[in-house]
Amino acid sequence: MAKKKAVRKTTTDTEATPASPQDSARQQAPAEERYAEEFTFLRVIDTAPRPAGWLLSPERVVDFLCGTNGESIRAPSSSKLPAGLPKSMKLEPKFVGPRSLVERCVVTLAGERGLLLVGQPGTAKSMLGELLSAAISGTSALTIQGTAGASEDHFKYGWNYAMLLDKGPRPEALVPSPVFTGMRQGALVRIEEITRCLPEVQDSLISILSERRLMIPELSGEEGSLFAAPGFNLIATANLRDRGVSEMSAALKRRFNFETVLPIADPEQEVQLVGTRARAVLHDSGLTGDVDQRLLEILVTTFRDLRDGQTAEGWSVERPAAVMSTAEAVTVAAAITRQGAFFSAQKDPVSLVPGYLLGVVFKDNVDDLDRLLAYWDGPVRRRGERDPLWKRMYDLRDVLEDAELEM
Repeated sequence: MAKKKAVRKTTTDTEATPASPQDSARQQAPAEERYAEEFTFLRVIDTAPRPAGWLLSPERVVDFLCGTNGESIRAPSSSKLPAGLPKSMKLEPKFVGPRSLVERCVVTLAGERGLLLVGQPGTAKSMLGELLSAAISGTSALTIQGTAGASEDHFKYGWNYAMLLDKGPRPEALVPSPVFTGMRQGALVRIEEITRCLPEVQDSLISILSERRLMIPELSGEEGSLFAAPGFNLIATANLRDRGVSEMSAALKRRFNFETVLPIADPEQEVQLVGTRARAVLHDSGLTGDVDQRLLEILVTTFRDLRDGQTAEGWSVERPAAVMSTAEAVTVAAAITRQGAFFSAQKDPVSLVPGYLLGVVFKDNVDDLDRLLAYWDGPVRRRGERDPLWKRMYDLRDVLEDAELEM
C-alpha cells in the first residue's frame, strides 16, 4: 500500500509507477531489444543487397538510424511477416545528425577499415556506435571500455589459468575477448574511449585490422590462427578532450576512417532530442509522463549559449571549462522532472535550473561561477526585460550568489 500512496501527479503530469518484474531486472535494455520490432520488420522486407555478414542492407541501416522523413515503409504483398507485426512502419530518427555522416559510417564498416568516431563529450558517439552495431550485427554487447588499466587480454584473449595449469594450452582454456568473439561470429565490436588505453595496448589492434587475423602463439596448427568471419569490424570512439592522453600511433590511425560527430546545429532538434531522451530515462527508472516544455526550451538555450560562447541574438558569452553537452542537458532535464515527481511541493521546474547548472559547471573549475554570474547579468537579464520566463530565471540569481558566499 505504501507504494501506491507514493504515486502522485505533478505539474508536468509525471507519474511514478511501479516497475514490472521484467522491467526491474535491469535499468536499460540494449538497442537490439528496444527496437526489436523495427529490426524484425526491416529484415523481413529488406530485399536490397547487403554486405556479407550483415543483417540489413546499408540503405535500411541508414533508414533505421535517421528515420524515413515521416513516410511509411510498406511490406511487399509477398512478404511473410510474423504475427503481430504491422504491414507498414514509419521509422523515427534515433540519431540526430547529418544523414551523410551516417552513410559514410555505414560505408566504412562495409570496407576494410575500422570506424573511429571523434568529437566533444556528449555528442552521442557511443549511442551512434550502439545503434550501428545493433542494426548491422544484431548485437551491441561486444563492447570494450577503454581505460588506462586495459591490457592486451581485453583486446585479444586471456586464459582460464586453472585449466591451463591442469591440461596445458588448448582452445577450451582460452577466454575470448569481445574482439575475439566478434571475429569468430562476424559481428561489429565497439571500443569506447580508445585513446584512454595505453599506446602499446591500442597497437595490438593493428594486425587485427590489417590482416583480419588474430594469432594465438600458444596453440599450434589451425588452432593458432583465428580468421575474422564476414561482417567483423571495429567501431571506436575518442573524445577530443582526451587528445594527448594516449595518442594513437600513425600505423593505427591509418587503419581507421575518422568521422567527427558535432553538436546538434538546430536548436529545435536539440530541444526535441533532450525531451525524448529525458522521457526515456525517466521511463527506464519507473516514471512515466512528460517533461515540462518550458524547462526544455530554457535549459537547451542556456546550454547552447554557454557551449557556443554566443547567443542566438549575437551576444558574447564567456564559455565555462565544463562540457555543456546535449547528454548533460538530458541528465539535468530528467533530474529536475524526477525531483518534481518525488516532491509534491515542487511546483516550478524552472526554479531548479540554477542549482543543477551549478552542479554541471563546477565539475571542472570552481572559478566558472563568475562566468555563470556574468551570463545571468548579461543574456538572462536582457531576455528577462521582454520575456516573463527569462525574468523568472533572472530572479533566481540569488541561488548563484548563495553558492558564491559558501565558497
